[in-house]
Amino acid sequence: MKTQQLLLGLLLTGGLQAQTNPAISSWLINTDGTTGRHYVQGNPTPIVDADLANVQLVQYSANWVYVSATGVPSYITGPFMDGNPSLTANQNAIFKISLNPTVNAGAGTATTGGNIGIFINGTAMFDYRDGVAWNTATNSLCGGPGFSPCPGGPMASMSWNRDAVLAEMAGFDCSKGHPAMGNYHHHQNPSAFNMDLTVISNVCTLYDAEGLYAIDSTVHSPLIGFSYDGYPVYGAYGYKNADGTGGITRIKSGYQLRNISTRTVWADGTDVPDGPAVSVTYPLGYFREDYEFVNHAGAADYLDVHNGRFCVTPEYPNGMYCYFATVDSEWNSAYPYLIGPTYYGVVTGAKVNSITEATTIYNPVNNLPEQSISEVRIFPNPTNDLFIVQAIGLVETNMELSLTDIQGKVIDKQVILPGSTMAFFDVSTLYAGTYVISYTDAKGIQRKKIIVH
Repeated sequence: MKTQQLLLGLLLTGGLQAQTNPAISSWLINTDGTTGRHYVQGNPTPIVDADLANVQLVQYSANWVYVSATGVPSYITGPFMDGNPSLTANQNAIFKISLNPTVNAGAGTATTGGNIGIFINGTAMFDYRDGVAWNTATNSLCGGPGFSPCPGGPMASMSWNRDAVLAEMAGFDCSKGHPAMGNYHHHQNPSAFNMDLTVISNVCTLYDAEGLYAIDSTVHSPLIGFSYDGYPVYGAYGYKNADGTGGITRIKSGYQLRNISTRTVWADGTDVPDGPAVSVTYPLGYFREDYEFVNHAGAADYLDVHNGRFCVTPEYPNGMYCYFATVDSEWNSAYPYLIGPTYYGVVTGAKVNSITEATTIYNPVNNLPEQSISEVRIFPNPTNDLFIVQAIGLVETNMELSLTDIQGKVIDKQVILPGSTMAFFDVSTLYAGTYVISYTDAKGIQRKKIIVH
């Protein structure tokens, strides 16, 4: 009898873990064969790819979750206007993430170039750097395409390391991502440039795209990924106070630009070989070492040196250490962007070639989330040829949209895919008049009028 009770307890525990552990249940699993799409420069019509989008399979054991993914998002990628010849390509990856993250008792392990985590759609998460640094021996940039190698080899840590978000902005697509030899990734909050309050890139003008989610300042931002130390990464907004009180606010980076005109010492006073003086060519923020951390004691909505804090979230009502994808007041990316420059926890996650232990396959059908979108924007309205429906927040399940005439006759149907935010309706052949878009959100069935002229 005791043996049977123990076995039942283990089974219930395993099932409960799968249902309640966000590291198992939060992934956007592709259940309908959705494939990726990309833009080619000069052509605003996306090309449909053969590679499956989002996550293909989630498996878990007592201590680990294994996420199989192509690294291809459901939103459109490209073009990359800085001459990057790479396209988003299938990575055939298995990511191994700890279900039991532990705090690093030391100062924290520095993040490195390449993957430092994974977004819930299976795309790669990178830190601030792009592999380019200042070679003090030659007084020039080194590393990366078009530059001589840095002393110490690729991605070597130098005294002055270039910040990818500022230096490579011209090469990011509308979704603020780009590929490195096919490995599409984000260094920053994965919400589209044209959704920011102040738009700093015009790439979305011709190449309409989106991102993993659209920022909503009225609700707690969604869980958007996991770091290689096992801790979750959230979007830009959260509860002001760590205990879940204080309302919703923008969660702020504790880092700020230093007040310097020359690059001779680090923020902690360490004397290092000189970098280039601050200039139009090398503006403040061009290098990671241009930032300093300020301890905002007593300000609950500021993050620590790792860009995180211990707090209550919708997925972790009892509290968890969480990173946040930081932005400034205009929603432009704010250093250190996602994680870093050091991890809070012990780094155990990685890409692996195979799974070497018994696992259980997670079945999302048994735990489908309800639609959490609470706002939809439709633009342009009125229109005479095309309009776009933009969901604000994170779309976790197919969001079905119907276009009808005023009598209720269905004219067209579109779907906003999980991990994307937009659907397009071509109304160029419709008669002028009033039409209706119908959809279901967190509040139930909604209807909005569209004017075609």
